[in-house]
Amino acid sequence: MAVQAAETPQNTTSAVDLGPAVALSCRECGERFPLGPVFACESCFGPLEVAYELPSGDVEELRRAIEAGPKNIWRYAPLLPVPADVASHPSTNPGLTQLVKADRLAKELGVTGGLYVKDDSGNPTHSFKDRVVAIAVEAARAFGFTTLSCSSTGNLAGAVGAAAARAGFRSCVFIPHDLEQGKVVMAAVYGGDLVGIEGTYDDVNRFCSELIGDPLGEGWGFVNVNLRPYYGEGSKTLAYEICEQLGWEIPDQIVIPVASGSQLTKIDKGLKELIKLGLVADKPYRIFGAQAEGCSPVSTAYKAGHDVVRPQKPKTIAKSLAIGNPADGPYVLDIARRTGGAVEDVDDEQVVDAIKLLARTEGIFAETAGGVTVGVTRKLIENGQLDPALTTVVLNTGDGLKTLDAVAPTTGPTATIRPDLDAFRAAGLAG
Repeated sequence: MAVQAAETPQNTTSAVDLGPAVALSCRECGERFPLGPVFACESCFGPLEVAYELPSGDVEELRRAIEAGPKNIWRYAPLLPVPADVASHPSTNPGLTQLVKADRLAKELGVTGGLYVKDDSGNPTHSFKDRVVAIAVEAARAFGFTTLSCSSTGNLAGAVGAAAARAGFRSCVFIPHDLEQGKVVMAAVYGGDLVGIEGTYDDVNRFCSELIGDPLGEGWGFVNVNLRPYYGEGSKTLAYEICEQLGWEIPDQIVIPVASGSQLTKIDKGLKELIKLGLVADKPYRIFGAQAEGCSPVSTAYKAGHDVVRPQKPKTIAKSLAIGNPADGPYVLDIARRTGGAVEDVDDEQVVDAIKLLARTEGIFAETAGGVTVGVTRKLIENGQLDPALTTVVLNTGDGLKTLDAVAPTTGPTATIRPDLDAFRAAGLAG
């Protein structure tokens, strides 16, 4: 494919091969730095993100190259911070998950413009975290790290364990001590070290930041700390896939769960890149954030009209979203307001109801984060904030088998009977 290079940013050099990635750029002051395992600006301490020389030239040729690519996220390698030969590297190869046209759910919610569920429970470890970790592994490889690590609310721990095992890295991941048992087992089964920390996710994350600065952490790549700029780029592939699966069109509305907020901000970044490249037509779109009431610092700030997010102590069954001090919270607020969206929350009872609604109507068993997103979608429609006449995509980011405790108390056999027909008739189940 013919590609014309854009102008190289000034004062940035790199000895690593991460494809079209050319620098790290501060999201606050715009200063640029060479590619490396850093995540904060030296000048203003703002967060860093990857800057690119994206392809230019024949848009149809680029589109055909993507469509002919691997049936996973590596089809988008020209748009990601990975080497051109990334598809040949040992990887869990996540992505290209189903975009389910959810007509029965749409009928229940009163959506007439078309409703879709982007179901990322189909990834290798059954959550969207496989996407972000796959990108982080390539950065870890480029920077010579030997151990993969992370702070995690559960899904990320499993994704790091699996990706490390596949790629030949040692892994050591850190989680709150009271995670759902399913996520604990899934994180431990891959053979790496799993460490429970007494405290919340924010305590775990703080500990990991200290470990990075200690000699004990030498040679460690923390996917969501010192590799965070690269890790976050994996969420862009959700935007790429949604648009490709809709025939290279941007949906009118997207509802996205918010934990740290990185997924939402990177989906927005991905949409803007597709527009810039000419792969999709430029059109207005609205982005909505979804939180659990028991950990809703971004929703609270949005409703109060604040630009600053005040930390909260999490208390919710949606533990994968239980980040009380979300790093990307202010950027989520900006995107929701800029696009005409909103940030809303639902309580634990509404989360469980929404999990069951999605399962009953579409055969998709979502984890609690998916229940939050579907529950918030219903609430946004009832509040008149989400237009039911527009095309809407709702994200399910994980598998309900990981959060069985949330639905187990209210879900079980319809009846328990003797093994004979009279008992079956008596139970009133004969139709």
